[in-house]
Amino acid sequence: MQTTQLDPSLTTTLAAAREPGLTLVIGNKNYSSWSMRPWVAMTAFGIPFQEVRVLLDQPDTANLIANYSACGRVPVLLAGEMTIWDSLAICEYLAEQFPELHLWPQDVAARAMARSVCAEMHAGFADLRTAMSMNIRASLPGKGRSHGAQADIGRISEIWEECLSRFGHHQFLFGEFSIADAYFAPVVMRFRTYGVSLAPALNAYCERVLAQPAVARWVAEAMAEVETAPKHDAEMPE
Repeated sequence: MQTTQLDPSLTTTLAAAREPGLTLVIGNKNYSSWSMRPWVAMTAFGIPFQEVRVLLDQPDTANLIANYSACGRVPVLLAGEMTIWDSLAICEYLAEQFPELHLWPQDVAARAMARSVCAEMHAGFADLRTAMSMNIRASLPGKGRSHGAQADIGRISEIWEECLSRFGHHQFLFGEFSIADAYFAPVVMRFRTYGVSLAPALNAYCERVLAQPAVARWVAEAMAEVETAPKHDAEMPE
C-alpha cells in the first residue's frame, strides 16, 4: 500500500524516509516525466513504497530536493540508508531486489533490447523533450513540431515497431508490461498532449499503455493536481 505526502515537515519526512522500506521522492505528476517512470514501474508491479511529492518551480524546491539528494533532481529512491537518484538506476535496483517480479523481460534477447531502448530513451531525444515538454493537463495538438522533435518521433516509432513485432506480439513492447513500457509512458503522454499522429499499431500501443492501471492512476492524479510549475508552463509552445 502506498501513501502520499506533500513534504509538509522536512524533519518528519526525512525521519520517515529512513525507516525500513522504500520512499520515492517525485515532482508534480503533471510535469515530472522522470518521476513517472519509476513510480509507474513500482505501482504496476505492486512494490510497496511511500511517496513524497516535492513541488517544482517553487522558491524552496531546490532546498527541499537537496535534503534528499545532492544531485538536485527528482526522482530519488530512499531505501533505508541508501539513496538512489537516477530513474534508470532506481529501476535497475528494483529489478535486482525483486527478481521474482520480472521487471525486465525474461528472455535474454528481449532483456538486452529492453535495456538498450531504455538507455537510448534515458540519454537521448533532447529535441522532443525541449519542444514537447510533458504537461498531462494540457492539449496542444500540432504544437512542438520542430525538425528535431519530428526526427525523435520517427526514431521512437521505429523502436516501438521493432519491439512490438519481435517481442510484443501486439501487447506491450516485450509482451508483458515491463520497465521499458514504464520508461516510454511519458512519451505516450507527450504524444497525447501534442496530438502526434502515429501508425494504427502504435496508436493501439499507446491506448494499451494509457489503460494500464498504474499509468491510468498517475494520469488521474496528475489531472487532479491544483499546483502549477511556472517555469515548466512558460516552456510550453504557444
